[in-house]
Amino acid sequence: MATDKSNLQLVISGILNENPIFRLVLSMCPAVGISTTVMNGFMLGVAVLFVQVFSSCTISLIKNWIHPRIRIPTYTLTIATWVTVIDLVLAAYLPEAYAKMGIFVKLIVAFAIITMRLEMFACKESLTHSFWDGVGMGLGFMAGMMAIGLVRELLGLGTILGYDVLGFRPLLFFILPTAGFFCVGLMMGFFNYIETRYKRAKQG
Repeated sequence: MATDKSNLQLVISGILNENPIFRLVLSMCPAVGISTTVMNGFMLGVAVLFVQVFSSCTISLIKNWIHPRIRIPTYTLTIATWVTVIDLVLAAYLPEAYAKMGIFVKLIVAFAIITMRLEMFACKESLTHSFWDGVGMGLGFMAGMMAIGLVRELLGLGTILGYDVLGFRPLLFFILPTAGFFCVGLMMGFFNYIETRYKRAKQG
């Protein structure tokens, strides 16, 4: 069944209404583990965007030849293929950024958000719609990672993109892994509050 959303609506939905981190609460491992700086969030976001888009397009192209019993292994193999591509590209051309992201690039294979979109969307929709859905989900993940990274970097290191803006380190707690859950929870609560206020104002 084809979606009734336009390409723009698919992108906006992935960034806002169905944001992988703040709305769907998926792929929390990288959100907690690597989002200590804006740049880390951006780089992993780029990798996930690449894998999401190309995996969605691949599955959309071959969906009619995928037997229902092997659909999950097929999704995994497809994702692993594109993860290998971006892993090799980052290692070859951006070794410093790749070193900081460590094993998280390889773990993209297990990110629930990618597999979910292949199962819920790409295997049912056209190539065009699957492409734009992948773009929306990828950008949504990237935006979430960068937002968390901004808060943690600013409050934990006093910097933004590596530039010292505060002159001191306010709360080192925010760069620790444990703080990731705390930060994500606070930001989810904040966005839910904003959404509730907006709906009330719109109804009133």
